Amino acid sequence: MKWLYIPLAAALLATGAPNPQLTEIHSVYLMPMSGNLDQFLAVRLNGANLFLIVTDPKHADAVFTERIGVPFEQALKDLYASDSKDKDDKKTDDYRGPTMKPLSNGKGSLFLVDRKTKNVVWSSYDKPKSNRPDDINQLAGKIVTKLEKDVKGK
Repeated sequence: MKWLYIPLAAALLATGAPNPQLTEIHSVYLMPMSGNLDQFLAVRLNGANLFLIVTDPKHADAVFTERIGVPFEQALKDLYASDSKDKDDKKTDDYRGPTMKPLSNGKGSLFLVDRKTKNVVWSSYDKPKSNRPDDINQLAGKIVTKLEKDVKGK
């Protein structure tokens, strides 16, 4: 009787049910990435209508990043820091420019991290053939295709 459950479990896995954690993600923020992968991903994700791409991290349900760990944790703290400091700061009208840089040289890993729980809800590993824009764009398409399968199920 135990052997009956193994094929049944395999069949259920093969049906490609959607990832329940991904169904709760509606808006995403993309951290800066090497080779401008974040820009290409934004275009591809927008075209696939998977998530709303937001430019203000405070409106995101999740964050795409190339690297997790201490540097990522610090970047999250910087992104979601309280605005109370700015109210007291006399230089709030001055443009400070972008402060974020890619956290790594992009080793092929990509993570989608839930903003509230800080859990990785999806990940992928794919390296581009080169840093040429056409190769980065092709990689973004491959990533979005994988993500689409996991969001919607096969």
